[in-house]
Amino acid sequence: MSHPSATPPTEPHVMPTYARVPIMLSHGRGCRVWDVDGREYLDALAGIAVNTLGHAHPRLVKALQEQVGRLIHVSNYYHHPWTEPLAAALCERSGLDNVFFCSSGLEANEAALKLARKFGHDKGIARPEIVVYERAFHGRSIATLSATGNPKVQAGFEPLVDGFIRVPINDLEALRRATAGNPNVVAVFFEAIQGEGGVHPLDADYIAGVRALCDAHDWLLMIDEVQCGMGRTGKWFAHQWANIRPDVMPLAKGLGSGVPVGAVVAGPRAARLFQPGNHGTTFGGNPLAMRAGLETIRIMEDEGLLANAATQGEHLLTQLWAELHGLPGVREVRGKGLMIGIELDRPCGDLVLRCARAGLLLSVTAERVIRLVPPLILSRAEADEIIAKLVPQVRAFLDETHA
Repeated sequence: MSHPSATPPTEPHVMPTYARVPIMLSHGRGCRVWDVDGREYLDALAGIAVNTLGHAHPRLVKALQEQVGRLIHVSNYYHHPWTEPLAAALCERSGLDNVFFCSSGLEANEAALKLARKFGHDKGIARPEIVVYERAFHGRSIATLSATGNPKVQAGFEPLVDGFIRVPINDLEALRRATAGNPNVVAVFFEAIQGEGGVHPLDADYIAGVRALCDAHDWLLMIDEVQCGMGRTGKWFAHQWANIRPDVMPLAKGLGSGVPVGAVVAGPRAARLFQPGNHGTTFGGNPLAMRAGLETIRIMEDEGLLANAATQGEHLLTQLWAELHGLPGVREVRGKGLMIGIELDRPCGDLVLRCARAGLLLSVTAERVIRLVPPLILSRAEADEIIAKLVPQVRAFLDETHA
């Protein structure tokens, strides 16, 4: 089979929305991918925390091949055999009540915002307001962009949607002050670990405190688990480290291990807010996506991938800190499970290409944070290989960019 040239790849008919790395990937297996010229890479990005099971997992491939031969899409006018089993699996693992399926994290977060507004209107609040966070990222639709805390991605798309109150993370007093005496507040919405904002975990005590505040004021607690959920931190959902339950939980990314699927999981306060005609989607809940989600969950449990994420993640955090702590330019190594950020004191986007040339795929987020979100099947040997490939590149980059 012939392949298009990868030196350099060009896409003149594709909108220039991405600053792509000049690599054209061909295929993958496990935690590795190959480009069309046969070069091998260790994948520590996993499609931005999407490829939970890595690439070409044989059980997932078999299930999807079977499903493609039966039904891919039928629309939500009809039932099919896979919607309820996946919904039940998510409710069982979250302790929540029901699920709305969609196709992406943006759609899931948009649905959460609509649920919050519906919750407010049902209470007689004409202009509901939602608490959101500095550095947050919830998507690129106008509403989710408005909830996002990044002026750079908002620029050029004003006017934004109003109805949001913005506060810093891990500061309960700031939240109390920002909402004091405001009868229009209906929900608090945050990521358990901010991903695009720089891999910033919210403290377990803070999450528990927000839960208590929401209970006291009859607000919805909405936790965006799009990037940090589905086992990435060593629990099914990152907020479970705080031993609480949200009222609304958007999911996507790792849920289908590469097949586009999103979900909004709701507890008792929100589970009956949407009624026929209130919300919908064309592709959400299609048989292929539902089969992918259910098979992903089954494989995760059969292969012990939550425990593996916790174990390999702790190893990576410990060893990366040991290697990089004290280096001029390294501010912090942080994260949970297999969601790790290394913050430098300078922009480090150049490391994406430098590491790719060394055979390691990763990303840089918030300009200064190296992000590692490898597949949950990562082995100890592969974790050590990440360290062996990454640390010399970081050291060289810091030496070369020293002020």
